[in-house]
Amino acid sequence: MLTPLGWGTAAVSVPLYAAGWWLGYPEPAMLAVAGLVAVAGAALWTLPRPKLDVRREIAPLKVERGEPAVGVLHVTNRGRSARGLSARDAAGATSVAVDIPRLRAGGKRSVTYRLPTDRRGEIPVGPLRLVRADPLRLARRVREYGAPQTMLVRPKTVRLGLLPSGRAHHLEGPTSDRSPAGTATFHALREYVIGDELRHIHWKSSARTGTLMVRRLVDASLPTTTVVLEARPEAWPEPDDFELAVDAAASVAVGAASASFPVRILTGNGALADTRGGPGDVEVLLDRLTAVQPEDGPRSTVDAVRRVPAGGSLVVVANGGAELGRIASVRSRFDRVVVLRVRPPEPASAPPGVQVVDVADLDDLAESWRRLGSAR
Repeated sequence: MLTPLGWGTAAVSVPLYAAGWWLGYPEPAMLAVAGLVAVAGAALWTLPRPKLDVRREIAPLKVERGEPAVGVLHVTNRGRSARGLSARDAAGATSVAVDIPRLRAGGKRSVTYRLPTDRRGEIPVGPLRLVRADPLRLARRVREYGAPQTMLVRPKTVRLGLLPSGRAHHLEGPTSDRSPAGTATFHALREYVIGDELRHIHWKSSARTGTLMVRRLVDASLPTTTVVLEARPEAWPEPDDFELAVDAAASVAVGAASASFPVRILTGNGALADTRGGPGDVEVLLDRLTAVQPEDGPRSTVDAVRRVPAGGSLVVVANGGAELGRIASVRSRFDRVVVLRVRPPEPASAPPGVQVVDVADLDDLAESWRRLGSAR
């Protein structure tokens, strides 16, 4: 297609040629013809379609917000020598300039470029847009190559320990002194291995399968960490404050999941994640928090808390104007209640039974969290 300069050249050349021909002056007519020839030549210059195979790699596909990520384009020229090309690769709402050198027929190039990771979310990368322009910039054509991919820019986290829940403890972590004696509960069956206790053998299954099977027991008393994220748009006039809130929620959830404890995350719209504790929980929690955005919900965060099972620790991540009194009304349903206030305008006194932490950044959260762990 013609650029504004190309259209302007064509628009000037036609009346200039007509005026020169009508008035009998050959010079303006020749100048007009030269302009039209230049425009036609520019259109022909950009007409050939480069025959390119483009394969994209993103490393890593999942990256913490602010950490480096790169795109790698493997470009193969299946046609004649390609020149006069510039390229941009889409990355969410922005685009990244990609410098692709001249490609001879059959030539291959690998080009590496940085991808933006300053904003959390599911970032579509691609397709690659090649722009072919003539030397005078009178015309250009944009063509797309390569299938798009999705990069996950996940919340930024800081290492946090697991808060004691206020219950009795055993050697493997917090447990509940409200639970009945013997909290080991049947979970599944697996094959017998040397060293297993004979009292755990499931004889009926062993007789049916012809293989010794033992019961796999889990500790059902491990307390759940419930993380409630305030996500109503009116609570977050500053987008950066909401990003810090998501980072804080992710840090708390990842800390508990890394210790193999159950984690539940919810907003006023309902549950985002509900994990039982295990090696893969960290990935699940981070993936679920990647896509969360401020959104009006059918209920407040406190109303959402009232709908979840009681017990364990409750961590509410809210803005500086959090309603501490309403949060304190659910205090009796949990063993420990902590409110993380993101960049509050001024300190606030904590209601009885509620611990309040003002968070200015993740480093501030890590230091305050250590003090919480030691305050029993």
